[in-house]
Amino acid sequence: MHCNHRYLTRCSALLVLLLWSVTGQGGTPVLDWQVLLADPDPEELMNLASQYERAIGYRRDYGRARQLYCAAARLSYLPAQLRLAWMYSNGLGAPRDTDLAAAWLQVAAANGDLQARKFLAYVGEPGVPRKPRCTYESRFDAYAIATIPGTDWKDRDAGVNTDSPERSQIASWVRLLAPDYGLDPNLILAIIQTESNFNPRARSPANALGLMQLIPSTAARFGVRDRTDPVQNLHGGMAYMRWLLSFFQGDLRLSLAGYNAGERAVEKYLGVPPYRETQNYIRKVMRAYGQDSHPPIKPVVEPSKVVVPPKKR
Repeated sequence: MHCNHRYLTRCSALLVLLLWSVTGQGGTPVLDWQVLLADPDPEELMNLASQYERAIGYRRDYGRARQLYCAAARLSYLPAQLRLAWMYSNGLGAPRDTDLAAAWLQVAAANGDLQARKFLAYVGEPGVPRKPRCTYESRFDAYAIATIPGTDWKDRDAGVNTDSPERSQIASWVRLLAPDYGLDPNLILAIIQTESNFNPRARSPANALGLMQLIPSTAARFGVRDRTDPVQNLHGGMAYMRWLLSFFQGDLRLSLAGYNAGERAVEKYLGVPPYRETQNYIRKVMRAYGQDSHPPIKPVVEPSKVVVPPKKR
């Protein structure tokens, strides 16, 4: 841990936090981490996370350790929240982020932990308001997002099933990322359900990959280097959907047609192409979305010359 004079007070407090934070007791791992996440017990999650972090019985894996700590933290387990604060304050497996560390201390303090309040006074409030979360650039099974307990998003539309732990995790990513693109998360979930049925490893006969089924040219167009990485895949798919909604002046049917068949096909036929697959695709997505329009978004491209039909009043 490197401290300069500017951050000496904060660093000193975080060094104390290291001595105070709770660690696992080691031992031989007896529970598979995926089984544990499916039926979580915070103490067991904490113990297994500690084993991954300290290479006790497993190869050291900070990403998986943080996933397990985050799962425990979402259950309002104070030791896990404190451990996350320590990991982010020292850059264990991720860039050092003292603001995010302080945000996790705020959660622990809000849950009534007096020690967390004391150390937060030394560390200081986050310089930039942050939601306590965990993010990792890693494989699907080692990527997690945890937010303040009680703020998890619930789908408004029963047409999208996010009941399983894996689907719930994907829904959390979508909730986090979609607003950055001006998109309704429910629309993205409806597209994911129709495109891949929430399978991050899905592959189509046309070599479309991932949650949002990106083809190589679309991935390259929107800066996706690894289509198999679910978060990169989501970024690429959302960027394309935002572009389409802008290109077709907010018309949801034309935008979905463009997502399925390409915007050039929509322009060629001056509307939804006469492809049965595309027409069925639009119906499935809109049924799952439960809406026939999308809220207005900020334009990011010159609009298409296709005449968008006027909205019915």
